[in-house]
Amino acid sequence: MSVAFPGETPVYRKARDELLAREIELRRLTEAVAEARRRLPPGGVVPEDYVFQQAESDGAPAEVWMSELFSAGKESLAIYSFMFGEERDGACPMCTSLLDGLEGAAGHLAERMAFVVVAGSSVSRLRGFASQRGWRHLRLLSTSGNDYNRDYFGQTPDGNDTSMMNVFRRTGSEVRHF
Repeated sequence: MSVAFPGETPVYRKARDELLAREIELRRLTEAVAEARRRLPPGGVVPEDYVFQQAESDGAPAEVWMSELFSAGKESLAIYSFMFGEERDGACPMCTSLLDGLEGAAGHLAERMAFVVVAGSSVSRLRGFASQRGWRHLRLLSTSGNDYNRDYFGQTPDGNDTSMMNVFRRTGSEVRHF
């Protein structure tokens, strides 16, 4: 299909067509990478049933095990490690922006998988920040007291938090990193 916008020059059109060809090439490469990801063999078995902290409706912290995070009938769990450890004065602005968007998509995600957000801050600090942001749909859990972020690269070797998305698959009672 030949397209020309009003007032464009032949130089511009040539450059746009070359860019379109590269975008199509990128799309094909992206699809090839997605196919390769689907063919991956099973990842490593999760070494422990990590215990996270969550806020109950009254705000009191309660323990929840990783194995309990999977939604009924769903075999996948995505965990986003949010850069909001106790050592930080505030939450990471980039993580916050991403989570603002995921707040709106949480219902759509729940149709396909379980999704939780974890951070090194206390349950009360997480709950306070979520309230400030107006987050009502994201499930926020504290990694305080477990090694999840260290083991799954939500924390650097020197102890600083970093952002990371990990996906896990459950088959029966076995949970593997995907």
